[in-house]
Amino acid sequence: MGCEANQTCGGCLLRHLSLEEYRTQKLKSAYDVLEQNLGSLEGILDEPVFISDGLRRRATFGFKYQKHAVQIGFNENHSHQLVNIDHCLMLTPALNRILPVLRDFLRLFCAVQISQKLKGKKITLTSVKDGEVEILEAENGLDIVLKADLGLTLEHRMLIADLVAENTNIIRFSYRIGNQTNTETIIEKAKPFILIEGVRVFVAPGDFLQPSKAGEDALIKLVLEYAGDTKGLAADLFCGIGTFSYALAELQGLKVVAADINKALLAGLEQSVRTHMIHNIEIKEKNLFLYPFEADELKDFDLIVFDPPRAGAIKQVRCLGALATDDKPRKIIGVSCNLNTFARDAKILIEAGYVLKKLTVVDQFVYSAHSEVVALFTNQK
Repeated sequence: MGCEANQTCGGCLLRHLSLEEYRTQKLKSAYDVLEQNLGSLEGILDEPVFISDGLRRRATFGFKYQKHAVQIGFNENHSHQLVNIDHCLMLTPALNRILPVLRDFLRLFCAVQISQKLKGKKITLTSVKDGEVEILEAENGLDIVLKADLGLTLEHRMLIADLVAENTNIIRFSYRIGNQTNTETIIEKAKPFILIEGVRVFVAPGDFLQPSKAGEDALIKLVLEYAGDTKGLAADLFCGIGTFSYALAELQGLKVVAADINKALLAGLEQSVRTHMIHNIEIKEKNLFLYPFEADELKDFDLIVFDPPRAGAIKQVRCLGALATDDKPRKIIGVSCNLNTFARDAKILIEAGYVLKKLTVVDQFVYSAHSEVVALFTNQK
């Protein structure tokens, strides 16, 4: 079955290619970026990992309400124009099944009139015209976060209650006004959770997760492979929900320091660590963009794992590069979804004396131009 929005939707612009052509082009593009910045990759590259279609467990959809109808879908490439979709080949069956249900719900939700008093003017009626819907397929059901610019009325809340009651697979529904940081949980039938290395990890509304379970497992497997038999002290920097912390904590003789700036993500990590009585994970709240681990903090680490947002980890890798040879960690594992910032950060490490030993491209973002990498750097002391 072909894609109904092929080459219109900005989600997967390369879907018109055959699978072989796509994978060849994807790897060439990724290797070109890396070689332009780092030189020859001969002898370094491990077998690439390709994630299959139909496995994306989380997605953010835009929606618009106009003339009593709702469009829901993704934006066009480099545009705010919404592409209406009924089915997406990237998504899991559960996410695809809920799309028509959400479209019907949003049509009723957006039709609700809200009284609004403008400055110096009489009370007028308005309604939700557009917004976003985040959906996560957790292990135990669907977690939905609706974002729009207006507050909820009682009628809105009743519609949400009806939606959740009529769809047993929806276990939590939350609402966020505009760009506010606070998200209100309207109904929670059960706490959504995912499994990481067998650990039940509860997630808060809107938590950042790897887009697919298969992709998450692939990244974890590579990090563990590159970590090998490392013992001592490890750091999981930009740890998020603790994707790599849980896995590293399973390695014998390794203690993990997990650091991130996001209070909500760290709170979830702390709860899971307590619940599962994981004694070798220490959690630190730290803004690594502004205040990276400095030399006196880094010198005791045997392994550093970093998985920053797309902006990369330039201040942190500079601190790692500035360490005396004997204080440098034996291994650094870099994970990145932005090849350009990864190459910049990798170059800093290489110029500081680290050796890029292994690198694997992981194709998590199927039929898009984006690639993820996992790389191993060693200190030849």
